[in-house]
Parts: sequence; C-alpha cells; structure tokens
Amino acid sequence: MMDRITFARSLRQAQTPAEAKLWKALRNGQLDGLKFRRQHDISLYVVDFACEALKLVVELDGGVHRDEAQVVKDLHRQQDLEQMGWAVLRFENAQVTGRMGEVLEAIRAYARGVRG
Repeated sequence: MMDRITFARSLRQAQTPAEAKLWKALRNGQLDGLKFRRQHDISLYVVDFACEALKLVVELDGGVHRDEAQVVKDLHRQQDLEQMGWAVLRFENAQVTGRMGEVLEAIRAYARGVRG
C-alpha cells in the first residue's frame, strides 16, 4: 500500500476536469491572494484543496459521493476534519463546471468571515 504522500501525488496527476478547473482558479494565490494546496495531506486524509491560513478544506464531489456508504464516509471524514479545526466547503463537480463564479464567491465569503 502506498503512503499518503505518494497517494496525494497520484491524485494530483489524475485530477478530474472539475478539479483541474478549480485548481486553475485557485493556484498561485489567484483568489484574493489565498494560498491553496491541492490533494493536501491532513492527518489521516488527503483533501482536494486546502488553505492553511484559513484552515479551510474545499472538497469536490462527483457521482460516487451520492452512494449511501460514501455519504456516511464523507460525513465521518468531515467531522474528523472539523474536530481538528478545519472548516469544510463541499461542491458538486457540476457546480464547478457550470457555475464557477458561485463556487469562488462562496470561498471568498468564507474567507471574509474568517478575516473579518
């Protein structure tokens, strides 16, 4: 079994179209100067995107996340992350591909709330 760092690297290389599109908007501080990492290792988990300054995780959900067992797993994972002090924003892949402006505005709104 591969370690989490190798696993995260493999996820970065095999990103979905929605992940690639959101990463293009987040990388290099393009969203209000916020530094995001993709496929970032947090404790036991590799999250889609993380902004350490905000303690914010952004997760993208595709069709597999509608499966009942996966919904339970995602909820448990989110609760664990929240107990570690991370906030989690979840978006459907279709939101990123069809309504990117709304996704970015939701992230900005969260950042404004944290920054004050």
